[in-house]
Amino acid sequence: METVPIQMPDGTTIPVRLVPADPAHVHRPTPDAPRPVVVIVPGLGIPGGYYDLFAAELAARGFDAAIGELRGQGDSRPRPSAMSRYGYHELVSVDFPAIFSVVRDRFPDSTPYLLGHSMGGQLGVCYAARIRGRLGGLILIASGTPYYRGFRGARSPGILVGSAAMSLTANVAGFWPGDRLDFGGFGRQSRVLISDWSRLARTGRFDPEGADIDYEERIGRLKLPVLSISIDGDEVAPASSAKHLADKLPAAPITSWLQPERLGHNGWIRAPKTTVDRIEQWLHDR
Repeated sequence: METVPIQMPDGTTIPVRLVPADPAHVHRPTPDAPRPVVVIVPGLGIPGGYYDLFAAELAARGFDAAIGELRGQGDSRPRPSAMSRYGYHELVSVDFPAIFSVVRDRFPDSTPYLLGHSMGGQLGVCYAARIRGRLGGLILIASGTPYYRGFRGARSPGILVGSAAMSLTANVAGFWPGDRLDFGGFGRQSRVLISDWSRLARTGRFDPEGADIDYEERIGRLKLPVLSISIDGDEVAPASSAKHLADKLPAAPITSWLQPERLGHNGWIRAPKTTVDRIEQWLHDR
């Protein structure tokens, strides 16, 4: 594994972890079947290093892989503070292009597929909407929207109230103090990022602060292939939540699969075999 640190314009450092395919199983590109590189985008509050085992499983199957740290998480520095002003828009318009530039430099013969977990999938859809045809496809795992109407029973009003309370707390404190409150396992986060997430939870629409495009309109025009994987036992992103995200892509060919093992929101990351089995099959069908 190789780690490349990226220096962002505001001084933030974001590491990109690069995991080349096992040479014994590497997929040779052909005109009809480009060689994929799977770029993993973590969920909120989950460090990039947590996905090392998953990336290693992809590499063992012959796929190049990379893990892009989310700003302020894991090995990224500095930690979010009251000075942090980044949200969905800055992550997908500034950070993601820098991450994918490193990936393309390291794997120039590979076609990037973005694998987004949870919020990483939401960000991945927004990034795809910005760049359109420069990805081979999207792999969304345990990733839906937090829109409160996408949840059933008591979870629905709880998300509506909880998301508003999180946004208010972050605005008062200047950042989301998840390292002290430990609500939802989100960790310490930028006020703007939490505000964008909370707005999505309340309205069901991608309308991030500072947006320079209509993300909803652009997402609706995406035509790239999508693999949407829901995990049995996942209460954070149940199948109904994943469907709400997938429904935003009416022009895209979507393959949906329910992982039958009760691995919950994060367990599939450390028990990757069957999930990678399905990804491998889907990539081979491209």
